[in-house]
Amino acid sequence: MKVVSTVDELMALLADTADVWDMPDRSGDPVDILDHDRQCAELLRQRFPDDEELQVAGLVHDIGHHLVPGDDAGHGRHGAAAVRTLLGPRVARLIELHVTAKRYLAAVDSGHALSPSSRRTLLAQGGPMTPGEVAAFESDPDFQAALELRRADDAGKVVGLSVRSLESWRPVVRRVAAAR
Repeated sequence: MKVVSTVDELMALLADTADVWDMPDRSGDPVDILDHDRQCAELLRQRFPDDEELQVAGLVHDIGHHLVPGDDAGHGRHGAAAVRTLLGPRVARLIELHVTAKRYLAAVDSGHALSPSSRRTLLAQGGPMTPGEVAAFESDPDFQAALELRRADDAGKVVGLSVRSLESWRPVVRRVAAAR
C-alpha cells in the first residue's frame, strides 16, 4: 500500500486525480475525484471553519479510488492508510468512516439523498447498518464529524461548480500535517 509522506507528495497525488473517476468505467459520480474532493472540502470549510482536520479529510477522502481502482468497498481504508502518518489518526479515521457513515444514514435517515452511484455501491459496502451497528457507530467519538464528512460527500457532486483551487489548500494541509 502506498504511504504518502510529504505534503508535496500528497498535493501531487491529489492533482493526479483530475480526470480520474470513482468508477473506472465512469459510471459513478458525475465529477472527477479532484472536483468532488475539492467541493467536499469547500462545503466543510464553510460549515466548520475551525476544523481544518475535517476539511482536509474532505479534500482527500476519495484518494483510495485512485490508489486501488475498482475497490469501492475498500477505498476509505486505502485512503486512510495512505495518509495516516502524514495527516494523523483523526483525519485517517474520518476518511475510513465516510463509508460507515453512508451505511448509517441509509439505515436511519430516509430523507438523506444518496447519489445514484452511492446507492449502487451501498450493498458492496455492507448495506444499511443493523440496529446493533447503528448503536455502536453512534457511540464512536468521531460519529458527528464522520456524518458531516458524509453529508458533504453526498452534496459535493455538482458538475461545473466553481470552488477553490487545489493549490489554495496547501497551507491548510501543511498546518494539519504540522500539528500531527
